Amino acid sequence: MTRRGWLLLGLLGVIWGVPYLLIKVAVAEVSPATVVLARTTVGALVLLPFALRGAGFGALRGRWRALALFAALEVVGPWMLFSDAERTLDSSTTGLLVATVPVLAVVVGRVAGDRAPVAGVRWAGLLVGLAGVGVLTGPGLASGHAWPVTEVVLGALGYAIAPVVAERSLQGVPATVLTTACLGLAALVYAPVVLLEGPQPLPSPAAVGSLAALGLVCTAVAFLLFFRLISEVGGPRSTLVAYLNPLVAVSLGALVLDERLDATVGLATLLIVGGSAAASVRRRSVRPRADAAPAPVNAAAPGEGAVAPGELALTDPGPGPASDGVTPRRPPG
Repeated sequence: MTRRGWLLLGLLGVIWGVPYLLIKVAVAEVSPATVVLARTTVGALVLLPFALRGAGFGALRGRWRALALFAALEVVGPWMLFSDAERTLDSSTTGLLVATVPVLAVVVGRVAGDRAPVAGVRWAGLLVGLAGVGVLTGPGLASGHAWPVTEVVLGALGYAIAPVVAERSLQGVPATVLTTACLGLAALVYAPVVLLEGPQPLPSPAAVGSLAALGLVCTAVAFLLFFRLISEVGGPRSTLVAYLNPLVAVSLGALVLDERLDATVGLATLLIVGGSAAASVRRRSVRPRADAAPAPVNAAAPGEGAVAPGELALTDPGPGPASDGVTPRRPPG
Protein backbone atom coordinates (compact mmCIF):
# COMPACT_ATOMS: atom_id res chain seq x y z
CA MET A 1 0.00 0.00 0.00
CA THR A 2 1.28 3.48 -0.84
CA ARG A 3 1.97 6.19 1.71
CA ARG A 4 -1.05 8.07 0.40
CA GLY A 5 -3.15 4.95 0.80
CA TRP A 6 -2.15 4.55 4.46
CA LEU A 7 -2.85 8.24 5.06
CA LEU A 8 -6.31 8.00 3.53
CA LEU A 9 -7.07 4.80 5.44
CA GLY A 10 -6.06 6.29 8.79
CA LEU A 11 -7.82 9.58 8.14
CA LEU A 12 -11.06 7.90 7.11
CA GLY A 13 -10.89 5.49 10.04
CA VAL A 14 -10.76 8.46 12.39
CA ILE A 15 -13.44 10.46 10.57
CA TRP A 16 -15.91 7.56 10.57
CA GLY A 17 -15.20 6.86 14.23
CA VAL A 18 -16.05 10.42 15.27
CA PRO A 19 -19.83 10.58 14.47
CA TYR A 20 -20.83 8.76 17.64
CA LEU A 21 -19.04 11.36 19.77
CA LEU A 22 -20.58 14.25 17.81
CA ILE A 23 -24.06 12.74 18.01
CA LYS A 24 -23.71 12.35 21.77
CA VAL A 25 -22.79 16.02 22.11
CA ALA A 26 -25.60 17.20 19.81
CA VAL A 27 -28.49 15.16 21.27
CA ALA A 28 -27.80 16.64 24.68
CA GLU A 29 -29.27 19.90 23.32
CA VAL A 30 -31.33 19.19 20.19
CA SER A 31 -33.75 16.46 19.14
CA PRO A 32 -32.58 13.34 17.29
CA ALA A 33 -34.62 14.45 14.25
CA THR A 34 -32.75 17.75 14.21
CA VAL A 35 -29.43 15.91 14.28
CA VAL A 36 -30.42 13.80 11.27
CA LEU A 37 -31.86 16.77 9.38
CA ALA A 38 -28.75 18.90 9.89
CA ARG A 39 -26.39 16.11 8.93
CA THR A 40 -28.23 15.03 5.80
CA THR A 41 -28.93 18.57 4.59
CA VAL A 42 -25.31 19.70 4.86
CA GLY A 43 -24.04 16.46 3.35
CA ALA A 44 -26.46 16.59 0.41
CA LEU A 45 -25.70 20.24 -0.39
CA VAL A 46 -21.93 19.67 -0.38
CA LEU A 47 -22.16 16.56 -2.58
CA LEU A 48 -24.78 17.97 -5.00
CA PRO A 49 -22.28 19.57 -7.45
CA PHE A 50 -20.45 16.23 -7.73
CA ALA A 51 -23.71 14.35 -8.27
CA LEU A 52 -24.78 16.66 -11.11
CA ARG A 53 -21.78 15.81 -13.26
CA GLY A 54 -22.35 13.47 -16.16
CA ALA A 55 -25.84 11.98 -16.36
CA GLY A 56 -26.64 13.16 -12.84
CA PHE A 57 -29.81 11.89 -11.26
CA GLY A 58 -30.94 10.45 -14.59
CA ALA A 59 -29.13 7.29 -13.49
CA LEU A 60 -31.93 6.74 -10.97
CA ARG A 61 -34.71 6.85 -13.56
CA GLY A 62 -37.07 3.94 -12.91
CA ARG A 63 -35.34 3.08 -9.63
CA TRP A 64 -36.96 5.51 -7.22
CA ARG A 65 -38.79 2.83 -5.25
CA ALA A 66 -35.56 0.92 -4.77
CA LEU A 67 -33.84 4.17 -3.80
CA ALA A 68 -36.53 4.94 -1.21
CA LEU A 69 -36.17 1.49 0.36
CA PHE A 70 -32.39 1.68 0.29
CA ALA A 71 -32.40 5.15 1.85
CA ALA A 72 -34.79 3.98 4.57
CA LEU A 73 -32.48 1.10 5.47
CA GLU A 74 -29.25 3.09 5.20
CA VAL A 75 -29.99 6.61 6.43
CA VAL A 76 -33.60 7.45 7.32
CA GLY A 77 -34.02 4.66 9.84
CA PRO A 78 -30.52 3.99 11.24
CA TRP A 79 -29.39 7.58 11.75
CA MET A 80 -32.58 8.42 13.67
CA LEU A 81 -32.31 5.25 15.75
CA PHE A 82 -28.66 5.86 16.58
CA SER A 83 -29.29 9.48 17.53
CA ASP A 84 -32.24 8.60 19.76
CA ALA A 85 -30.31 5.74 21.41
CA GLU A 86 -27.39 8.02 22.24
CA ARG A 87 -29.60 10.08 24.49
CA THR A 88 -29.11 7.12 26.85
CA LEU A 89 -26.20 4.99 25.64
CA ASP A 90 -22.52 5.88 25.65
CA SER A 91 -21.15 6.87 22.25
CA SER A 92 -18.63 4.02 22.48
CA THR A 93 -21.39 1.47 23.07
CA THR A 94 -23.24 2.70 19.99
CA GLY A 95 -20.09 2.55 17.87
CA LEU A 96 -19.34 -1.01 18.96
CA LEU A 97 -22.89 -2.22 18.38
CA VAL A 98 -22.89 -0.76 14.86
CA ALA A 99 -19.70 -2.73 14.20
CA THR A 100 -21.77 -5.94 14.40
CA VAL A 101 -23.15 -5.35 10.88
CA PRO A 102 -21.10 -8.22 9.32
CA VAL A 103 -22.28 -10.51 12.13
CA LEU A 104 -25.93 -9.69 11.44
CA ALA A 105 -25.34 -10.02 7.71
CA VAL A 106 -24.52 -13.72 8.09
CA VAL A 107 -28.07 -14.27 9.32
CA VAL A 108 -29.59 -11.85 6.79
CA GLY A 109 -27.98 -13.81 3.97
CA ARG A 110 -29.68 -17.02 5.02
CA VAL A 111 -33.05 -15.35 5.51
CA ALA A 112 -32.75 -13.66 2.10
CA GLY A 113 -32.67 -17.08 0.49
CA ASP A 114 -29.01 -17.53 -0.41
CA ARG A 115 -28.11 -21.16 0.23
CA ALA A 116 -24.46 -21.00 -0.82
CA PRO A 117 -22.20 -22.69 1.76
CA VAL A 118 -21.03 -20.35 4.52
CA ALA A 119 -17.51 -20.95 5.80
CA GLY A 120 -17.24 -22.19 9.36
CA VAL A 121 -15.10 -19.21 10.31
CA ARG A 122 -18.02 -16.91 9.49
CA TRP A 123 -20.38 -18.86 11.75
CA ALA A 124 -17.71 -18.70 14.45
CA GLY A 125 -17.48 -14.94 13.89
CA LEU A 126 -21.25 -14.71 14.35
CA LEU A 127 -21.05 -16.44 17.73
CA VAL A 128 -18.01 -14.47 18.89
CA GLY A 129 -19.58 -11.16 17.86
CA LEU A 130 -22.83 -11.97 19.64
CA ALA A 131 -20.86 -12.90 22.74
CA GLY A 132 -19.23 -9.48 22.58
CA VAL A 133 -22.64 -7.83 22.38
CA GLY A 134 -23.69 -9.77 25.46
CA VAL A 135 -20.60 -8.71 27.38
CA LEU A 136 -21.08 -5.08 26.37
CA THR A 137 -24.81 -4.71 26.92
CA GLY A 138 -25.55 -7.18 29.73
CA PRO A 139 -25.20 -4.65 32.58
CA GLY A 140 -27.06 -2.01 30.58
CA LEU A 141 -30.02 -4.29 29.88
CA ALA A 142 -30.32 -4.94 33.59
CA SER A 143 -30.45 -1.19 34.27
CA GLY A 144 -33.23 -0.35 31.81
CA HIS A 145 -31.28 0.29 28.62
CA ALA A 146 -32.98 -2.46 26.64
CA TRP A 147 -34.78 -0.14 24.19
CA PRO A 148 -31.76 2.04 23.28
CA VAL A 149 -29.70 -1.12 22.66
CA THR A 150 -32.54 -2.48 20.51
CA GLU A 151 -32.60 0.77 18.53
CA VAL A 152 -28.90 0.46 17.65
CA VAL A 153 -29.25 -3.21 16.73
CA LEU A 154 -32.24 -2.38 14.50
CA GLY A 155 -30.19 0.32 12.77
CA ALA A 156 -27.31 -2.09 12.26
CA LEU A 157 -29.79 -4.62 10.90
CA GLY A 158 -30.89 -2.04 8.34
CA TYR A 159 -27.24 -1.68 7.30
CA ALA A 160 -27.06 -5.46 6.91
CA ILE A 161 -30.23 -5.72 4.79
CA ALA A 162 -29.64 -2.74 2.50
CA PRO A 163 -27.01 -4.45 0.30
CA VAL A 164 -29.65 -6.93 -0.82
CA VAL A 165 -31.65 -4.03 -2.24
CA ALA A 166 -28.55 -2.45 -3.76
CA GLU A 167 -27.35 -5.66 -5.39
CA ARG A 168 -30.72 -6.38 -6.94
CA SER A 169 -31.93 -2.92 -7.95
CA LEU A 170 -29.21 -0.24 -7.79
CA GLN A 171 -26.19 -1.70 -9.55
CA GLY A 172 -24.31 0.79 -11.70
CA VAL A 173 -25.67 3.96 -10.09
CA PRO A 174 -22.76 6.41 -9.67
CA ALA A 175 -21.60 6.78 -6.09
CA THR A 176 -22.17 10.49 -5.64
CA VAL A 177 -25.62 10.28 -7.23
CA LEU A 178 -26.83 7.53 -4.90
CA THR A 179 -25.29 9.11 -1.82
CA THR A 180 -26.68 12.57 -2.53
CA ALA A 181 -30.13 11.19 -3.35
CA CYS A 182 -30.24 9.19 -0.10
CA LEU A 183 -29.19 12.18 1.98
CA GLY A 184 -31.63 14.50 0.21
CA LEU A 185 -34.51 12.07 0.67
CA ALA A 186 -33.72 11.74 4.38
CA ALA A 187 -33.65 15.53 4.73
CA LEU A 188 -37.10 15.75 3.11
CA VAL A 189 -38.43 13.15 5.54
CA TYR A 190 -37.13 14.87 8.68
CA ALA A 191 -37.76 18.52 7.74
CA PRO A 192 -41.50 18.32 8.57
CA VAL A 193 -40.73 16.28 11.70
CA VAL A 194 -38.49 19.04 13.02
CA LEU A 195 -41.10 21.68 12.13
CA LEU A 196 -43.77 19.76 14.03
CA GLU A 197 -41.50 19.55 17.07
CA GLY A 198 -41.79 23.31 17.35
CA PRO A 199 -39.20 25.85 18.52
CA GLN A 200 -36.18 24.48 20.33
CA PRO A 201 -33.70 26.28 22.60
CA LEU A 202 -30.76 27.77 20.76
CA PRO A 203 -27.98 25.15 20.92
CA SER A 204 -24.54 25.96 22.25
CA PRO A 205 -21.56 26.48 19.95
CA ALA A 206 -20.40 22.93 20.81
CA ALA A 207 -23.69 21.44 19.61
CA VAL A 208 -23.77 23.61 16.47
CA GLY A 209 -20.19 22.65 15.70
CA SER A 210 -21.04 18.98 16.17
CA LEU A 211 -23.95 19.21 13.72
CA ALA A 212 -21.82 21.03 11.15
CA ALA A 213 -18.99 18.52 11.50
CA LEU A 214 -21.40 15.59 11.15
CA GLY A 215 -22.70 16.88 7.83
CA LEU A 216 -19.56 18.38 6.34
CA VAL A 217 -16.73 16.17 7.60
CA CYS A 218 -18.26 12.86 8.68
CA THR A 219 -20.65 12.64 5.73
CA ALA A 220 -19.70 14.68 2.65
CA VAL A 221 -15.91 14.80 3.01
CA ALA A 222 -15.79 11.22 4.31
CA PHE A 223 -17.52 9.86 1.22
CA LEU A 224 -15.25 11.77 -1.12
CA LEU A 225 -12.22 10.42 0.78
CA PHE A 226 -13.65 6.91 0.64
CA PHE A 227 -14.02 7.08 -3.13
CA ARG A 228 -10.40 8.27 -3.34
CA LEU A 229 -9.26 5.48 -1.01
CA ILE A 230 -10.86 2.88 -3.27
CA SER A 231 -9.13 4.39 -6.28
CA GLU A 232 -5.79 4.43 -4.44
CA VAL A 233 -5.66 1.01 -2.72
CA GLY A 234 -8.42 -1.05 -4.32
CA GLY A 235 -11.41 -2.79 -2.82
CA PRO A 236 -10.10 -5.43 -0.42
CA ARG A 237 -7.66 -3.14 1.38
CA SER A 238 -10.24 -0.39 1.78
CA THR A 239 -12.25 -2.73 4.03
CA LEU A 240 -9.69 -2.18 6.80
CA VAL A 241 -11.35 1.14 7.58
CA ALA A 242 -14.37 -0.70 8.97
CA TYR A 243 -12.28 -2.12 11.81
CA LEU A 244 -10.70 1.19 12.77
CA ASN A 245 -14.02 2.98 13.34
CA PRO A 246 -15.12 1.20 16.54
CA LEU A 247 -11.64 1.52 18.06
CA VAL A 248 -11.74 5.27 17.44
CA ALA A 249 -15.27 5.51 18.85
CA VAL A 250 -14.28 3.74 22.08
CA SER A 251 -11.11 5.82 22.47
CA LEU A 252 -12.84 9.16 21.87
CA GLY A 253 -15.69 8.27 24.21
CA ALA A 254 -13.21 7.63 27.01
CA LEU A 255 -10.90 10.57 26.32
CA VAL A 256 -13.42 13.29 25.49
CA LEU A 257 -16.64 12.25 27.24
CA ASP A 258 -15.10 10.34 30.14
CA GLU A 259 -17.04 7.21 29.23
CA ARG A 260 -16.01 4.00 30.93
CA LEU A 261 -13.06 2.13 29.50
CA ASP A 262 -12.54 -0.94 31.64
CA ALA A 263 -11.81 -4.62 31.17
CA THR A 264 -15.42 -5.31 30.20
CA VAL A 265 -15.38 -2.72 27.41
CA GLY A 266 -11.97 -3.96 26.27
CA LEU A 267 -13.15 -7.57 26.10
CA ALA A 268 -16.35 -6.57 24.28
CA THR A 269 -14.33 -4.54 21.77
CA LEU A 270 -12.04 -7.48 21.09
CA LEU A 271 -14.93 -9.91 20.65
CA ILE A 272 -17.07 -7.63 18.47
CA VAL A 273 -14.30 -6.41 16.17
CA GLY A 274 -12.73 -9.87 15.94
CA GLY A 275 -16.08 -11.55 15.38
CA SER A 276 -17.05 -9.02 12.72
CA ALA A 277 -13.75 -9.58 10.92
CA ALA A 278 -14.24 -13.35 11.00
CA ALA A 279 -17.87 -13.02 9.87
CA SER A 280 -16.65 -11.02 6.86
CA VAL A 281 -14.27 -13.69 5.58
CA ARG A 282 -15.24 -14.91 2.14
CA ARG A 283 -13.92 -16.91 -0.75
CA ARG A 284 -13.61 -14.59 -3.71
CA SER A 285 -14.76 -15.85 -7.06
CA VAL A 286 -15.01 -12.60 -8.99
CA ARG A 287 -14.18 -12.83 -12.67
CA PRO A 288 -11.85 -9.98 -13.61
CA ARG A 289 -13.28 -7.52 -16.10
CA ALA A 290 -11.39 -4.83 -17.88
CA ASP A 291 -14.46 -2.59 -18.01
CA ALA A 292 -15.46 -2.84 -14.37
CA ALA A 293 -15.02 -0.48 -11.45
CA PRO A 294 -15.36 -1.20 -7.73
CA ALA A 295 -18.43 -0.39 -5.71
CA PRO A 296 -18.36 -0.33 -1.92
CA VAL A 297 -20.91 -2.42 -0.11
CA ASN A 298 -22.07 -1.52 3.35
CA ALA A 299 -22.15 -4.96 4.87
CA ALA A 300 -22.04 -8.63 4.17
CA ALA A 301 -24.33 -9.49 1.31
CA PRO A 302 -26.21 -12.80 1.35
CA GLY A 303 -24.33 -16.07 1.45
CA GLU A 304 -20.69 -16.80 0.74
CA GLY A 305 -20.51 -13.84 -1.63
CA ALA A 306 -20.80 -11.50 1.32
CA VAL A 307 -18.44 -8.66 1.96
CA ALA A 308 -17.55 -6.57 4.95
CA PRO A 309 -18.51 -2.92 5.46
CA GLY A 310 -16.76 -0.97 2.76
CA GLU A 311 -15.69 -4.05 0.82
CA LEU A 312 -16.20 -3.98 -2.90
CA ALA A 313 -18.19 -5.68 -5.60
CA LEU A 314 -17.85 -4.93 -9.30
CA THR A 315 -20.19 -2.76 -11.32
CA ASP A 316 -20.03 -0.93 -14.61
CA PRO A 317 -18.28 2.40 -14.21
CA GLY A 318 -20.16 5.62 -14.70
CA PRO A 319 -18.86 8.69 -16.50
CA GLY A 320 -16.40 11.10 -15.00
CA PRO A 321 -13.56 10.50 -12.56
CA ALA A 322 -12.87 7.22 -10.81
CA SER A 323 -14.98 8.15 -7.80
CA ASP A 324 -18.09 8.44 -9.98
CA GLY A 325 -17.90 4.81 -11.03
CA VAL A 326 -18.46 3.39 -7.58
CA THR A 327 -21.69 2.92 -5.72
CA PRO A 328 -21.50 3.28 -1.93
CA ARG A 329 -23.74 0.92 -0.03
CA ARG A 330 -23.26 2.21 3.48
CA PRO A 331 -23.13 5.72 4.79
CA PRO A 332 -21.32 5.65 8.12
CA GLY A 333 -23.20 5.60 11.37
